[in-house]
Amino acid sequence: MSAEVNEFENIRPYTDEEAVEALKMLADHPYVPLISKRILPDMPETFLSDILKNLHSIDEFQSLVMSKAIAWVIEDTMHNFSYDGFQNITEIKGKFLAVSNHRDIILDPAITQYVLFKNNLPMTQIAVGDNLLMNKYIEALIRSNRMIKVIRGISARSLYVCSQLLSKYIRQTIVSGESSVWIAQKEGRAKNGIDTTEQGLLKMFDMSGQGSFVENFMELNIVPLSISYEYEPCDILKARELLISRSRKYVKEKYEDLNSIIVGIRQQKGNVHLNFGHPLTEEEIVAASLCQKNDRYQYIRSALDFRILQGYRIWKNNYMAYDMLHHSYKFADLYDNGDIEAFTQYMEGQLDKVEKELNRNDLREIFLSIYANPLSIKMGEKLILP
Repeated sequence: MSAEVNEFENIRPYTDEEAVEALKMLADHPYVPLISKRILPDMPETFLSDILKNLHSIDEFQSLVMSKAIAWVIEDTMHNFSYDGFQNITEIKGKFLAVSNHRDIILDPAITQYVLFKNNLPMTQIAVGDNLLMNKYIEALIRSNRMIKVIRGISARSLYVCSQLLSKYIRQTIVSGESSVWIAQKEGRAKNGIDTTEQGLLKMFDMSGQGSFVENFMELNIVPLSISYEYEPCDILKARELLISRSRKYVKEKYEDLNSIIVGIRQQKGNVHLNFGHPLTEEEIVAASLCQKNDRYQYIRSALDFRILQGYRIWKNNYMAYDMLHHSYKFADLYDNGDIEAFTQYMEGQLDKVEKELNRNDLREIFLSIYANPLSIKMGEKLILP
């Protein structure tokens, strides 16, 4: 094994050989036949297990299994799926770094991979927090999907070292032409409906650069992505966490991330849209380079946030939530009484899913703000923060 592979050993995705062995192990999991019947109902229940035991590469796994699984999620849980701005990545020479807003743990990058696959473009590697590697089966699944491990929950000194390594790996992967990379604009999902890029993420990108500020950012080919769900994945779980966080530090339960993954996949999502934004331009990066110290990253951050906000699609739920939250009729011409009744019934049903001792009015306000905030931001209004 080369020195380079050894350097990245703890964060790199599986090789084809490692993935093949891991997926053979995964094939024997008792849930595999059940999943097989859901996504491939016309085939024998051993069909998926048989495929997993006879794969030869990650590409084969993604085309034979994952593409069908995501197609099933789209067909079964979405009213309509659409995307636009695809020419913004087809016109790029070389690989790119996709910086995406983040609303669902698994589906945001998975849907992006599905669009690339359907358009005959290579799928990306995906930067994912190591908190998702909850057991050997999930690790086998995720790392066989070209996961780059982002190490979390460590000391400041260790975090700096890990950030240097991650930055170097991402840059080398893109510049060498090996693969494009998907990464969320900040650690964790946007639970309050507000999509903002972490400035520390941009500093991390720059850490491994060997050239000027402009050269370092230009060679990454940064493309903003924006995914919009009509029904926010895990909306009530996010509202619950935000409410509890008002009074004490929120501590996740052992399998909470796994539950969020399952809920996010199974929940009905209504309409879903993915926008591929215009890549950061040389003019923008040059302008950023003329700023002082951290202001350079703030300039890049503002450019990314603007593109992601621009690409975010506003749905009927957002308009209704805004009017309900503000006790207004500002957007009343965009929905009718039936829409309001259906959304209210949906919301109250979601509120019923969490413990009764949580303040219902506060929880309702937070729930509505999750849906209203994207619209408020688009209009440049002051936010009602959860």
